[in-house]
Amino acid sequence: MARLSAEKPFIHPECEITDSTFGAFVEIGKGSRVAHSEFGDYSYCDRYADIANAKIGKFANIAAFSRIGATDHPLDTAACHHFLYRSDDYWDDADRDAKFFAHRRSRIAHIGHDTWIGAGAQIKPEVTLGDGAVVASGAVVTKDVDPYTIVAGTPAKPLRLRQPLNIAERLMALAWWDWPHEALRAALEDFRALSAEAFLEKYEG
Repeated sequence: MARLSAEKPFIHPECEITDSTFGAFVEIGKGSRVAHSEFGDYSYCDRYADIANAKIGKFANIAAFSRIGATDHPLDTAACHHFLYRSDDYWDDADRDAKFFAHRRSRIAHIGHDTWIGAGAQIKPEVTLGDGAVVASGAVVTKDVDPYTIVAGTPAKPLRLRQPLNIAERLMALAWWDWPHEALRAALEDFRALSAEAFLEKYEG
């Protein structure tokens, strides 16, 4: 019996989940922290991922120890410490800075469909990874990444295209990630055996 389910996510032990939603066949790796985020169908994160304020598409592959939407500190004030906004942790008569937390949660990281984020990579707040994009292990992504582009480094820069532009555009138009579960199963051998171009030729139209 398969452990992944359309009805509920498979959440491994020691995870911290806050105000987040999960699509069908989602898996959250051991010790991961997910806050104020959405996971699309079939997406997963491996061990000890830290994800906040993110909208994640379908079939996203998020490796161990990656971080998406890393929370920030204020830099234009006299101090940048927690006491500015987590003030109730330090004084009985002080409240949390609700405006600061609302602003932090508004800075959404968008992760496209069929993306791959390598181990230990970081995606900064408000960054968009286009559909099919790949982030190399250890990269720090501070700017938007075009669809089907592979980026690497600190800060991350384009390394090469995952697919030629015309193939990428056709894949996005095909949007196989929206196919029903049964259609994905029926095409499984073609997903495995065919090149992207041959797959498109078979399934377009």
